[in-house]
Amino acid sequence: MTTDAAAPWLIVGLGNPGPEYAGNRHNVGFMVADLLAERIGGRFKRAGKAQAQVVEGRIGPPGPLSRRVVLAKPMSYMNLSGGPVNGLRDFYKVPVAHVVAIHDELDIDYGMLRLKLGGGDNGHNGLKSMTKAFGPDYHRVRFGIGRPPGRMPVADFVLRDFSSAERKELDYFVDRAADAVECLVIDGLERAQSTYNS
Repeated sequence: MTTDAAAPWLIVGLGNPGPEYAGNRHNVGFMVADLLAERIGGRFKRAGKAQAQVVEGRIGPPGPLSRRVVLAKPMSYMNLSGGPVNGLRDFYKVPVAHVVAIHDELDIDYGMLRLKLGGGDNGHNGLKSMTKAFGPDYHRVRFGIGRPPGRMPVADFVLRDFSSAERKELDYFVDRAADAVECLVIDGLERAQSTYNS
């Protein structure tokens, strides 16, 4: 798959807007996007007509390794993420292979990461909406949240805040996920997978 190396990267943190969702497991994509914005010294602002907040900047050391990025948080609720992301993709002329979705993943232990290109949505409504909007061939940074305890429904589990025990390590894991995104954009998928996939 060839893409224009000079094209910007669109890095999308998936989550739900609003303070009541801010600490939810489902919002870990927002948490990673917020940290990346902090690292590049930007603040999220509403993007024109798009139902999203964005920060534009560069990731990587000055020079040929520096990459132009657009960080985005869709403000449409998780299951409608595809529309805002596709609007941003068109506006910034981002090839699908330069889109990175950061999202929670039930089938991976808490705090573990898996990076991949393409694939199914594994029942994740944010990915389902993105794939419907522009196909599956985008990158995913999957942040493990583990399975619900006992018979707790999945919807209840993902819309609950991280437990107090989980929160003790959350900053470290979010930091590591942000590192993985930077590695993916600068050094490519294979390097990022060999360094961060657990």
